[in-house]
Amino acid sequence: MALNMKALLAIIFVFVGCCSNVVFLELIIKIDPGAGNLITFSQFLFIALEGLIFTSKFFTVKKNIAFKDYVMLVVLFFGANVCNNYAFNFNIPMPLHMIFRSGSLMANMIMGIILLKKRYNLRQYSSVAMITAGIILCTLVSSGDVKDNTHPTLRVDTSFSDFFWWGVGIALLTIALLVTAYMGIYQEVIYKRCGKHPNEALFYTHMLPLPGFLIMASNIAQHWSIAVSSETVSVALPGVSWTFSFPLMLFYLLCNVVTQYICISSVYVLTTECASLTVTLVVTLRKFVSLLISIIYFRNPFTLAHWLGTILVFTGTVLFTDVHRQLWAAYKLRRQAVPSTVGYSRI
Repeated sequence: MALNMKALLAIIFVFVGCCSNVVFLELIIKIDPGAGNLITFSQFLFIALEGLIFTSKFFTVKKNIAFKDYVMLVVLFFGANVCNNYAFNFNIPMPLHMIFRSGSLMANMIMGIILLKKRYNLRQYSSVAMITAGIILCTLVSSGDVKDNTHPTLRVDTSFSDFFWWGVGIALLTIALLVTAYMGIYQEVIYKRCGKHPNEALFYTHMLPLPGFLIMASNIAQHWSIAVSSETVSVALPGVSWTFSFPLMLFYLLCNVVTQYICISSVYVLTTECASLTVTLVVTLRKFVSLLISIIYFRNPFTLAHWLGTILVFTGTVLFTDVHRQLWAAYKLRRQAVPSTVGYSRI
């Protein structure tokens, strides 16, 4: 369980990057809930440009993974990200969004059974049952308070109810969950064959999907206009006589993009430096901290039933990965490795 400095820094940046990313995401969603495509495009563009300069060095560095292997991975990655962020356009509150995305183990088990014919033990089935029950409980509780959260400038009359559009949002989150699970299996196959190359994978999975955003160009342009025309904030620079003014939503978007890069690149580093137990622990704790921030700082509605569902989800995740038993085994191993000083006298 000993961590090197690179792994320790990755863990710190996972918490700093991912938790602050959720904060800026929620600040954006408060202003414009339908900005999902704009957020996704901005994140992909920033990470692709960074990779083009520093990883690919303008395509002068030879790829370790074949282009054909990336195509399928990119389609899955692009689809999952668009579904996750676009779901905010369909009356999905942030806490439910985070709890739903915490059900990745459930989706992984389903995909493992269907595609890889895997079999699991009773503890793992029980854990996934807890996760499923927790997500269903939180979803049912949230369905009782569904409100149209579309930006006023884009709101249109429709014959469908707010609850119907909320159902569309739940469907998008479900699709994203299953697609992400399948992507994980596909990624595992590629890494076994070609080795792990996190920086390269990060670049190509964000660069190759960029043309796909042309389909959403009009939607992205609409929400860019909302961002540009959002409340303006003025900041006086120290030692300078003039002030710097900028739209608040654009500032939040820039911060979201930068923190997303810190978050995802740190997770990629963590997967190459640490055992899966450590990665699971860090990611699970990070999601729980993000959820607490969303509830406490943004004062999102969170009932006793929500808390019960959340506890079921995170307890099920810990039980599935057998974290408690592995931690105890690691502790005992470390205790045995420490030499006893009993019987030695001080000189």
